[in-house]
Amino acid sequence: MKHYFNCDDVTIVDKQPVFQGFFTIDRYRIRHALFAGGESACFEREIFERGNSACVLLWDPLKDSLVMIEQFRVGALKHPLSPWLIELVAGMVEQNETPQDVAVREAREEAGVEVKRLKSLGSYLSSPGGTTERVWLFIGEVDSSKAGGIHGLDNENEDIRVKVLDRAALSENLFNYVAAEQGAAQCKSRVDNAATIICLQWLALHHQKLLKEWQ
Repeated sequence: MKHYFNCDDVTIVDKQPVFQGFFTIDRYRIRHALFAGGESACFEREIFERGNSACVLLWDPLKDSLVMIEQFRVGALKHPLSPWLIELVAGMVEQNETPQDVAVREAREEAGVEVKRLKSLGSYLSSPGGTTERVWLFIGEVDSSKAGGIHGLDNENEDIRVKVLDRAALSENLFNYVAAEQGAAQCKSRVDNAATIICLQWLALHHQKLLKEWQ
C-alpha cells in the first residue's frame, strides 16, 4: 500500500477552464497510481479554483470577549434560521501576501481593530473533493472596546456588522440543535462554518494556556 506521493503518481492528461466568473471552475482529465498497483483509468473532475484564505478569531483576553462579524452568505440561503451568519474575520490570500498579512489586514477592514499578536493554528483543505482551497487559521489579540459598527469594501459588495460576544457563553452554546419535523437533528446556530467552529473549540480548550503565554 502506498504511503507517499511523487510526481509520477498522478498524470494530468488535460486541464480546461469551464467557467470564469466571480470564481473559476476547471475541468481536469487525470489518472493516478492505485494502492494495489498499476494505474487508474482516465477520469474527469471539475475543480472549484477559489484560491487560499486566512481566517482569524479576534479575542480580547482582558475581557474574555470575541470580536466577530455578521454578513450575508448566498450559500446559506437554505439555512433554517437566516443566511446572515456569524463568522470569523477572513479574506483571500493575494499574490505576494502571507496568510498572516491577510489576517491583520482583514481585521482592520472588516472589524475596525488592530491585531496586537497572532497565533497560528495551522491550516486545512476546506473540501479537497471539489476545491483546491487551503484555509489558514489564527487567533488574534485585540482590544474589543474599539470594535463595532458596519464595515466592508463597497467595491466587493461587503456589508459587515461587527459583534462583540462573550467567549464562554458562545462556546457553551456553539452546537444548538432542535428536533426537526422529520426527526433529524437540525442546526439552530448561526455559527455554521468549519473555520469558526474549529477556532472556537481550540480557544475553549486552550484559552488559559494562551492567556499565560500572552501575559
